[in-house]
Amino acid sequence: MRMRWLNLDSPVFGNIFTMGLLHWKEGRGERSIVLAVVFGWCLGCVSCFGQNLDSEFTFLLQAGRSECFFQTAIKNGTMEVEYQVIAGAGMDVDFTIISPEGIQLIFESRRSDGVHVVEPTVEGDYEICFDNSFSRFSEKMVFFEIILEGQGGDVGGDEEWPGIEEPDGSVLEYKLEDIRESMDSLHRRLERSRQMQTVLRAFEARDRNLLEDNLWRVSFWSCACVLVMLCVALTQVYTVRKLFDDKRRVCT
Repeated sequence: MRMRWLNLDSPVFGNIFTMGLLHWKEGRGERSIVLAVVFGWCLGCVSCFGQNLDSEFTFLLQAGRSECFFQTAIKNGTMEVEYQVIAGAGMDVDFTIISPEGIQLIFESRRSDGVHVVEPTVEGDYEICFDNSFSRFSEKMVFFEIILEGQGGDVGGDEEWPGIEEPDGSVLEYKLEDIRESMDSLHRRLERSRQMQTVLRAFEARDRNLLEDNLWRVSFWSCACVLVMLCVALTQVYTVRKLFDDKRRVCT
């Protein structure tokens, strides 16, 4: 007879461990049972969350060139694309999203940022392009993020939790289903917070580059104005002195 070992990181082991502790702790007090439920469930749900399919990227778009990226999506999902130009003269690019069938879904010309949602998606590879061909000298630094929802790696599906029977009865109103929903909700909110922080960092980088560029311009023209003022002042002093500098001889 073959024996199959359970993965200690799997939610199956966590739920079986919880059930065993519940039966073993029966009659030893409500506190012990609650601790067993929480500990066993947390051990099993460590790896229950699916792989994160969201992606973000920052790249340098050369002058007179375009760059395209491909993102795989499944049918009836949602894909959100957000981009920002964080550095470069003009801080604008052309943006395009092309479906797997070759249909141009979204096109924007000379924009510095934008947010677009494709819903529902079709199965295949979406093409996301950034075009800087209208600029002959200035390169651009572009940040973009792709958020996928309803994909195979999303959290919250019942298929990620094995159909293990929950313990009978209610111990201090703690239920495994309630804990599972709370953990799923917490995971989704943390992912959304991480995405928002990434976007805010991109905004901060763009504002910093813009401020540094403006600082250089202000400093340059301030120095130029000071030099012009000094030249004008010296010229005026020299001109006034020349008016009173009379070297002609006067006979008395």
